[in-house]
Amino acid sequence: MRMTIKDTSNMDKITQHLKKLNQTKISVGVFGSDDAELVKIAGVHEYGMTIKPKKAKMLAVPVSPKAKGKRPADFPTLFNPKGTKVLAIPKGRDDMEVLFVLMHSVTIPERSFIRSCYDENIDAIGDKIAELAPQVIAGNVPHEVFADMIGLELAGKIQQKLRSITNPANSPLTQTVKGSSNPLVDTGRLVGAIRHKVE
Repeated sequence: MRMTIKDTSNMDKITQHLKKLNQTKISVGVFGSDDAELVKIAGVHEYGMTIKPKKAKMLAVPVSPKAKGKRPADFPTLFNPKGTKVLAIPKGRDDMEVLFVLMHSVTIPERSFIRSCYDENIDAIGDKIAELAPQVIAGNVPHEVFADMIGLELAGKIQQKLRSITNPANSPLTQTVKGSSNPLVDTGRLVGAIRHKVE
């Protein structure tokens, strides 16, 4: 980014402001210091991943809203009907309700919301920086305030991107369990965890 300094009568202060600006680092995303589980979830969606069981032979994938956020061990009457790859609970005298499907692996497709948002908005963010930087260099806007403005703007854009993603869609089973079709929004924790840091 090129800038022309017209008033050079205060070069010491201008140099000082430029130095502070140059040393300022803005990070935007989901941070491990806040919630390591959400960082993992964000990474899985950002890059995609195939999940395989670590200790068991198969994954127990919830297929009922009753099983959302729970493990098979949370259901004392859970059983595996003979010859099936499901886990169910008894329902009435001769019926059952399937809560989990047993699978060897689950593939979560890539749904980039951080990298793609950055790529889509880098020019607009660059324009905002070019517009505000002269004010920082002149000492009219503190470099921390400038960095907060840029960080907040990009974090907001990432949140918008996350909410707007519809493709690849959730599988019908996932939609049933979640009760919605938005692939990246369930409880709202992930979108709420997107923030910025200034160093």
